[in-house]
Amino acid sequence: MATNHYPKKNSQILTRHNPSHSQTKNQKSLTIVLGLTTTFFLVELFGAFWTHSLALLSDAIHMLSDIGALGLALFAAWAASKPARANKTFGYYRAEVLAAFFNSALLLIIAITIFREAYTRIHSPIVIKTIPMLIIATIGLAINLVGAFILSQHQNENINIRGALIHVLGDTLGSLGAITAGLVIWIKGWLWFDPLISFLIGAIIIFNALRILWDTVNILMQGAPRHINLEQIRRSMLQVEGVKEICDLHIWTLTSHLDMLSAHVIVNNIHQSMEVLKDLQKLLQENYGLEHVTIQIEDGSTEICKTFV
Repeated sequence: MATNHYPKKNSQILTRHNPSHSQTKNQKSLTIVLGLTTTFFLVELFGAFWTHSLALLSDAIHMLSDIGALGLALFAAWAASKPARANKTFGYYRAEVLAAFFNSALLLIIAITIFREAYTRIHSPIVIKTIPMLIIATIGLAINLVGAFILSQHQNENINIRGALIHVLGDTLGSLGAITAGLVIWIKGWLWFDPLISFLIGAIIIFNALRILWDTVNILMQGAPRHINLEQIRRSMLQVEGVKEICDLHIWTLTSHLDMLSAHVIVNNIHQSMEVLKDLQKLLQENYGLEHVTIQIEDGSTEICKTFV
């Protein structure tokens, strides 16, 4: 069996696909956003109790979940940078996937809590100090927009960053909802509008959490990445000169932006196996961005393709 990492053609390719390189940038961005979020969480929490606004409190609770999400993301990035060991040959890359899974589960719990409190508030409205509420929510909106911008620069590199970004985007919508509630209560005096906005914030949280939960479950179940067409790759590999048959083909995600492939390849001439292997490497790297593959070359005598599909 031959295990190969594709050769890097230039430093740009190395930078783009090297997980340790992107982790350093991710940690810096996460640290900045964590500092901003923690600072404003304390301000918003105080403001929520002062103004008696459930929408503001919902946003503050969601922001607390952001702090947990960002903290877990930082921990996962640190764990992923640890070197592989004899008992963990792939290292700790999966730590970020586990963190994203727990973050999404936490969001679902928070959303249910918001729903319960909003239901109570609709039946028993509380007078709200609208002007302070509007000021605090507006500052929160600005903080969230800054944090979302920073994280959006790295969302395609890391599922954990994407999970944290969804937290922040949810807070951004929460701040907008709190501003809207404050304006409506100030102008119309509709106290029930505050818990109504909280229901909407909770629904947004659940929707986004389920998306992240689905992605992380798919990775943990070693499902094929959504951007990968397994059958298309199989057909492309069969078109390589010298390839007779492809079987036991698997593609999965180890961690964000690091997909892996393994396969048995039946060749027409075993003496040309190295040429076939190099052609397959080039195809998979250039056409599909698959840099880490494990390919076993067979001559058909083992009848391996009768065992694996």
